[in-house]
Amino acid sequence: MSELTTDLKSLHEETLNNLKSSKANNTLRAYKSDFKDFGAFCAKHGLNSLPSEPKIVSLYLTHLSKNSKISTIRRRLVSISMAHKLKGHYLDTKHPIIVENLMGIRRVKGSIQKGKKPILINHLKSIINVIDDQKIEDIKKFRDKSIILIGFGGGFRRTELISINYEDLEFVPEGLKITIRKSKTDQYGEGMIKGLPYFTNKKYCPVINLKRWLEISEIKSGSIFRRFSKGSSLTDNRLTDQSVVLLIKEYLNLAGIENKNFAGHSLRSGFATVAADAGADERSIMSMTGHKTTQMVRRYIKEANLFKNNALNNIKL
Repeated sequence: MSELTTDLKSLHEETLNNLKSSKANNTLRAYKSDFKDFGAFCAKHGLNSLPSEPKIVSLYLTHLSKNSKISTIRRRLVSISMAHKLKGHYLDTKHPIIVENLMGIRRVKGSIQKGKKPILINHLKSIINVIDDQKIEDIKKFRDKSIILIGFGGGFRRTELISINYEDLEFVPEGLKITIRKSKTDQYGEGMIKGLPYFTNKKYCPVINLKRWLEISEIKSGSIFRRFSKGSSLTDNRLTDQSVVLLIKEYLNLAGIENKNFAGHSLRSGFATVAADAGADERSIMSMTGHKTTQMVRRYIKEANLFKNNALNNIKL
């Protein structure tokens, strides 16, 4: 009997680990944060948060609609649903009181999503130029330039970018191959390879700058993008995805560019927008960014063509 109990306990622990591993760490943190807010709302009004019921969830969504975007409201609903599933409770998120309420909120607020600004070619050059102008050690300059240029050139998510290891790199005559072992849309680790060719202008070339970074840092294994301790002493500690955001904002500010509406995603969206503007098709862009559907890529293409295919171009005044 004791052996059976031990086996069941082991299976229970393993099952919990599997459930946790089924989602990315950032996603799990978002779920916890969202459900914590729902829990606070329920506690304030004397309602049950777990298990809850459609009427209570619908009231919470109405409460959110006063100050939150539609995308945030939808994410909170997913988080509440996931918390119930993980605890073995059923919550009908397709109940009419939830569905109809969401439709009403969407009509009142509108569903347009305003994303963060993309880093375009002029931004990219300004960032690299301002890094070169800084009175800091070359080792830090090349690290920061490599992060920005590789992030842009490969259309990377920031979590993918900081996860790159030396072992994932292969320099070839045409440029650089980077193996991405796991990403947001590849939770099972099937992996993908991104190819970055050499740029004509060496100053802004991701491959040349990364080569120089690896030479000066003497990194031969493990994470390629690492933290510095006080001064310019390189550590073995991997950068966080938030570090990428801070770097982008810092150098945009130093370049005299308003940085409020830029984020880590700006490198990825910037690549897609610039590629679309240069005439790259959906499939080519998606093969680099790893998008699984065309919806977001078409949004980048539409933005890139906003003035190129503008009907006003045919009007002569």
